[in-house]
Amino acid sequence: MDRPIVPNLVLIDLIGAFLFGLEGALAGVVANLDLMGFLVLGFVTAFTGGIIRDLLIGAIPPSSLKDWRFPTAALAGAASVFFFFPIIHVIPLWSLAVLDAAALSLYAVAGTEKALLYNMPPVVAVLLGTVTGVGGGVVRDVLLAQVPTVLRADIYATAAIVGCSLMVLALKLKLKPALAATLGGIVCFALRSIAIWRHWNLPHFSLR
Repeated sequence: MDRPIVPNLVLIDLIGAFLFGLEGALAGVVANLDLMGFLVLGFVTAFTGGIIRDLLIGAIPPSSLKDWRFPTAALAGAASVFFFFPIIHVIPLWSLAVLDAAALSLYAVAGTEKALLYNMPPVVAVLLGTVTGVGGGVVRDVLLAQVPTVLRADIYATAAIVGCSLMVLALKLKLKPALAATLGGIVCFALRSIAIWRHWNLPHFSLR
């Protein structure tokens, strides 16, 4: 592919960076971290997945490290939690969950888009889109000495996989690129949101 699928890819990445920066810092509240800890978690959550994707497709240096706007957006999201937590704390949990689902869908679509721009096969593009969406959260949880949420709770990575797959399928069916990306993002967002609302989880293995 020789042109972007999503015309506003930079804007999508910036919004996603802010939302994931905010989400990462919220985990720092429970861990009782200082300001530096909040900023580190925000940056890691926002960019680890994208950095892994860029390294795998040969986009070096990663885009999040080349453009000052991306780390600024993520760090702004993290700092807002530290300085304005009394305000953020009163926001209903469902609202934060919706923001998380929005960030996941934005990053998953953007990650798939970039993988396709680098001529990755469709299956690989889906996997890289999923890594873009969930990779930061995995590393965040590891830093906090927790089993990554994506491996044990809710329909999270699954939502990203479904959304990315639908986007790629729509492109194969010759839908307009912007429509394909929008469709994949909406499905990812809807599936994640419904899973939170209905408490859906994948089957768990148990020795009992």
